[in-house]
This record gives sequence, C-alpha cells and structure tokens, in this order.
Amino acid sequence: MKISTNIYLLVAAITIYAVRAIPLTLIRREIKSPFLRSFLYYVPYVTLAVMTFPAILSATGSPASAWIGLAAGVVLAYVDGNLFRVALGACAAVFISELFLL
Repeated sequence: MKISTNIYLLVAAITIYAVRAIPLTLIRREIKSPFLRSFLYYVPYVTLAVMTFPAILSATGSPASAWIGLAAGVVLAYVDGNLFRVALGACAAVFISELFLL
C-alpha cells in the first residue's frame, strides 16, 4: 500500500512540475497574439470561479439562503468592490436568511 501511495505522489509531483516548467522552457519570447494574451489573462479568474461557485451553493443549510448570499455578494461587489465588505455582507445575508427561513 505504501509503494502505490509513493507512486501516486511522484506522478502528481512530476505533473505539477511539468505544468509549471514546460511553458517557461518553450515560450522564450513575448506572446503577441491578442487572443492568447486575453485567454491567459482570464484563466486564473475562471479557474477560481469554477472552484468557488459550486461551494457557494452547497455551503449553507438550504439552497435558498445560498442563493440569497450569492445575490448579496454579487450586488455588494458591483456597488463597492471591497472584498472584505463583500464577504461580510454575504455572510450576514446568509446568517439572517437562515434565521428566518428555518
């Protein structure tokens, strides 16, 4: 059992290293394609959204309070943009909606 775990860890380490090292070794000059530059610019934001969105909808006691918190977060982000205030407002919205929905 220990040998297979070590093999899994080795494969994961090689994969992570390859993903980080190959672009540094293959791409030596500036990327001039506007499409590719735009694509690479938005990859971190899309990845974060894809990882976060399902957790937002399943982290509360009921789906209704999750949607209320999501809506509050979106509105606060649009109005203010301060991440700390958006997080506090979304948490408060979920807390208050959980008080009244259950």
